[in-house]
Amino acid sequence: MRELAMNSKETRQIVLQALLEDTFDQDITTNLLVPKEKISEAYMIVKEDAVLCGLKIAKQVFHRIDKNLKFNTSFSDGDKVKKGTKIAFLKGKTRTILTGERTALNFLGYLSGIATNTNRFAEKVRHTKAKILDTRKTTPCLRKLEKYAVRCGGGVNHRHNLNEMVLIKDNHREISEHLDELVGILKKFRKISTKSVIIEVDTLAQLRRVLKAKPDIVLLDNMNNRQMRDAVKIVKAFKGKHPLLEASGGVTLKNVRSIAKTGVDRISTGALTHTYKTVDVSMEILTQ
Repeated sequence: MRELAMNSKETRQIVLQALLEDTFDQDITTNLLVPKEKISEAYMIVKEDAVLCGLKIAKQVFHRIDKNLKFNTSFSDGDKVKKGTKIAFLKGKTRTILTGERTALNFLGYLSGIATNTNRFAEKVRHTKAKILDTRKTTPCLRKLEKYAVRCGGGVNHRHNLNEMVLIKDNHREISEHLDELVGILKKFRKISTKSVIIEVDTLAQLRRVLKAKPDIVLLDNMNNRQMRDAVKIVKAFKGKHPLLEASGGVTLKNVRSIAKTGVDRISTGALTHTYKTVDVSMEILTQ
């Protein structure tokens, strides 16, 4: 689902904090030059091809300043638009438009950048069974927005927090005193919880061992394509529960399709949310 509770307490707080950062209630330039009751019209325009995300947030920015401002758009988050597209029309107090402009554009450019980046990855794996997933490599306190942008771009969300599922990674293996008892530990865990279990492996030998623990997903960490193809064969031949296979580590736009063709079910990459280009969005006030 793409939907995000835009009126949630958390989202409203994010918008308010962004406006406070800009001291929206002390816009000395606008207040000095623009009459209090002056009304203007404006539109937002994208300066490059993009996948839109953040329209509802942008609207909320302006309405936080003045709930009477009109913010109209025929587009939805997740829509693909071409360079030069007018994506929203505004009408209301000129002071509101000018004061909220940068904050609203920042949200739009930032979230559309993540959605557009994600869509490039998703397009690369079309016609394969692999899904593109994000990670927890997100901006502190903005994870909800960034994962929403990933969904708008055609990606799938991995776990949102540490409590959502069990994910046993290499560092857990290094320091845990109980991994020799993994099968028994997970058997007991499943009696009290339905949460998914993911186990990360670095080698095919590790994969063969962890299959006995019946994980829901096995994360193949930094394996090459030949190893991943062999991993797919091992799971298919295993006489027991067949976990999903997730490729992770070193995933780029250049190699993501070749990874997908190995037969893995999922490909996760932090690049969706930490290596993206902000989309150029601007606002133009109509001459009167």
